[in-house]
Amino acid sequence: ILGIILEVTFYLIDSLKFIQNVHRKTIKKPIWTSKSIILFSTSILALLIYLILFLSLFKPILYCSPKDFLSFMLIFALIFSIFIPIMVSLIVFIFQPVTIYIRKRTIKKAIYKRKRMKDLLVIGITGSYGKTSTKEFLYTILSSKYKVLKTEKNQNSEFGISRTILNKLKPEHQIFIAEMGAYCRGGVKLLCEIAQPKIGILTGINQQHLSTFGSQENIIKTKYELIQSLPSNGISIFNGDNKYCQNLYQKTNLKKLIVSSKKREGDLWAENIKVEKESLTFDVVSKNSQRAEFKVNIAGKHNIADILLATACAQQIGMSLPEISQACLRIKNDQGAILNYKGINGVNIVESSYSSNPEGVMADLDYLNLSSGKKIIIMPCLIELNGASPQIHFQIGKKIGSICDFAIITTRDMIKEIKRGAQETGLNKENIVLAERTVDIFNKIKPFLNENTTILIEGRVPKEFIQIIKKKNYANKP
Repeated sequence: ILGIILEVTFYLIDSLKFIQNVHRKTIKKPIWTSKSIILFSTSILALLIYLILFLSLFKPILYCSPKDFLSFMLIFALIFSIFIPIMVSLIVFIFQPVTIYIRKRTIKKAIYKRKRMKDLLVIGITGSYGKTSTKEFLYTILSSKYKVLKTEKNQNSEFGISRTILNKLKPEHQIFIAEMGAYCRGGVKLLCEIAQPKIGILTGINQQHLSTFGSQENIIKTKYELIQSLPSNGISIFNGDNKYCQNLYQKTNLKKLIVSSKKREGDLWAENIKVEKESLTFDVVSKNSQRAEFKVNIAGKHNIADILLATACAQQIGMSLPEISQACLRIKNDQGAILNYKGINGVNIVESSYSSNPEGVMADLDYLNLSSGKKIIIMPCLIELNGASPQIHFQIGKKIGSICDFAIITTRDMIKEIKRGAQETGLNKENIVLAERTVDIFNKIKPFLNENTTILIEGRVPKEFIQIIKKKNYANKP
C-alpha cells in the first residue's frame, strides 16, 4: 500500500507541474522535422507494442482481488516508468547511425556537385552577429545584376548549406551566398570545405555562444577559419568597427579590405550619416576618393556596417558605387533586424525578436532612444555568454537605465545584474520587473498602451505576446 501511495504521489506531483507549465506557457512546442516525426512515431508504436504484450501476459489479473489488482498496477507503473526512458534512448541510439550516414552522404554529394560548378563564385559570411543582415543586403544588391542564390533563414549549418546546394543551386546561378554558423572549433572550416568560398566576409565577433566554444579565443579562431579557408586568390572583407576583426585584418596576408561606419579610414567608410526612424541616409566614400550617396529604407544605425560590408563585396565583383547605391533602394525594411509597426491602442512597437546578442541589444536601445514619449523594453536575459554574462548584463542594465522608463525581463537568469546596472543610471528598481508568462507581460504593459509609448521587443519573448500586442484592441488580450 505504501508503495502505491508513493507512486501515485509522484505521478500527481509530476502531473501538477506539467499543468502549471502549460498554464504559464513555458512548455516549448516541438519543431516537427522529418527526423523528429520518425522518432516520435517509432516511440509511440513501440509503446503500444509494450502495452499489448504486457497486458496479454497479465490478462488473468482482471479476475483477481482488488488488492492483487493494485499490486499489479504498482508493478505496471514501475516497469512503465523505467521502460519509457530506456525505450526512447534505445530508439534514438538505433537511429543515430542512420542520421550520421544521411548527413555524411548529403555533405559528400553537395561537395561533389559544388566542385563540378567551376565558374560559380561563392561568398561566405560568418561572425557572431550581423550575418543574416549582411547576407540579405548583399543578395539584394547583387541580384540587380547577377543570378544569385543564398542560404535561407536558419540554413547556416553543414546540413542546411548542403541541402541548399543539392536542392536549389542551378547551372544558371553565377553567385552563391552562404551564411555560415558554428558552435565549436572546426565548424566554419567544414562549411568552407562544402561551399568552397572565394570571398569571405567577417561581420563582427563578440561573446555570443561563449559557453559552447569554451573561450573567446576559440570563437575568434573559429570565425577566422573562413579567411584561412580562402584560396590564394581569395578576397577577405572585415568590419573595422569591431576590435577583433581589426586584429584579424592585420594578420591576414590575402587580398583584404576593411570598412568602417564610425571612422574615416579603411577601404570604405560612411560620412554624413542621417538616421531616421525607418531609413538611413549616408555617403559611402572609398580610399581612392570615390563617393556615392546611399539611402536605405531600413531602421537602425548599426545596419550601416553591414551595408558597407556588402558594398565592398559587390565592388570586388564588378559593381560601381552608383550601381550599388541604386540597388540599395530595393532593400526592404524586413531585411534588417528591426521592424516598426503600430500595436494595441496605437502603441509604437519596435520589434527585434529574431535573435539577440550584446552588440544587438545596445544598438537596438540606441534606436529606441530616437523615439519620443515613454520608452519600454521587453527582453529575456541573454544566453551562452558563460563567465562574461554578469558583466554584459550589468552594462545592458546601465544602458536600459539611461534610456528606458520601464523594463520587463522575461527570464530570471541575470535579472539582478540588469537591475543593478539600471539603478546605477537612474531607473528605479520598481520599474524593472520580471514577467515570464504572456498574461503577466501583458498586464505589466497594459497601463502604457497608447500612442505616446514605444515598446522595444528585444530577443525571443513569447510568440503569443507578439501576436497579442499586434492586435488593435483589448478584446484580444490573453
